[in-house]
Amino acid sequence: MPILACLPPGGQTEPGYPPDMVLAQVLVYVLGLLVVLWTLTSALRTVVLPRSAVSLLARAVFAASRKLFDVMAHDRRQYEDRDRVMAMYAPVSLVLLPAAWLMLVLAGYMAMFWATGDYDLSEAFAVSGSSLLTLGFIAVEPTGERILAFSEAVLGLGLVALLITFLPSMYSAFSRREFAVALLEVRAGSPPSAVEMLERITAIGWLDELPGVWERWEHWFTDVEESHTSYPALTFFRSPQPDRSWVVAAGTVLDAAALTVSTLDVGPQPQAQLCIRSGFIALGRIATFFGIRFDPDPSPDDPISVTREEFDQACNRLSEAGVPIRADLDQAWRDWSGWRVNYDTVLLALAELTIAPYAPWTSDRSTPSHRAPKVRRWGRGRFSR
Repeated sequence: MPILACLPPGGQTEPGYPPDMVLAQVLVYVLGLLVVLWTLTSALRTVVLPRSAVSLLARAVFAASRKLFDVMAHDRRQYEDRDRVMAMYAPVSLVLLPAAWLMLVLAGYMAMFWATGDYDLSEAFAVSGSSLLTLGFIAVEPTGERILAFSEAVLGLGLVALLITFLPSMYSAFSRREFAVALLEVRAGSPPSAVEMLERITAIGWLDELPGVWERWEHWFTDVEESHTSYPALTFFRSPQPDRSWVVAAGTVLDAAALTVSTLDVGPQPQAQLCIRSGFIALGRIATFFGIRFDPDPSPDDPISVTREEFDQACNRLSEAGVPIRADLDQAWRDWSGWRVNYDTVLLALAELTIAPYAPWTSDRSTPSHRAPKVRRWGRGRFSR
């Protein structure tokens, strides 16, 4: 029985139709409408809004999916097996997200059809599903119900259209990200290393070209920040090759730039400083989106995960490769650790969050489950510093 049909002139309900039932129908209608509006808002915040915006529904879907994948990719498995499992995490979660949108819209309209029409729950479900999927196998007669059916059909088509337009934009950003990550293997080996990157650049006589390298990576960090906060699912899309990772690439470049500024005897490197600043701002904002806690303004003397012994070993290796090193290694260490402290915490946290492959000074210390592979292939300070 439609709600309005229960309210004849004078505002009294028909005999035998309890006022409590009318109130229940009104409440159910409002609840269904709120569910639909909440779902539509989630879709708009996830797909359309060009800024970092938290969608509780999207976060719930990805969090629930992550729990399942964490069980399948437990840290007792070999990394290659974990990588194959986690490669499906982001795609599966993205498929589940529009499915969740459609299910909630169906449930919301089911509630509204039940409240406004002479339907039981089974019939309301059938009418809502027929309208949402534009099947049209159940006809509705009253004008109000037809408006509901038409609006649900428009929402169903709109959500599908949003997904279709969403994926090309996201994969375009993924392609831009991975192009630079793949190029880094040529310059820094696999797994990439800041020390090996500087060794190879020195070996080919390219030290004078370093400013251009840092400028390109500054642009890369800016693009990653924008894309990975607007489309957070990109954070979990893994590289085509299991030994590559955008997090590892970011850490390698940041460490190499910090070594250039603090330790190499190559004169002023303002482009490297800009690259570092762009990098720790980008990683910090991505970490903030995922609720990772870190100090946004650390002291240059705060502890970092890289030890002085590891730094000295890196300097010795660079010196043996002919890389010009400053004489005062104590000051070089203070300067380098002052730069590293800006991104140390967020870098390791993102490596753990994404289950990044092994790489020195990054994922090798983010969690105990990261171990060096059996075969390795080789070929804050302040911004004013």
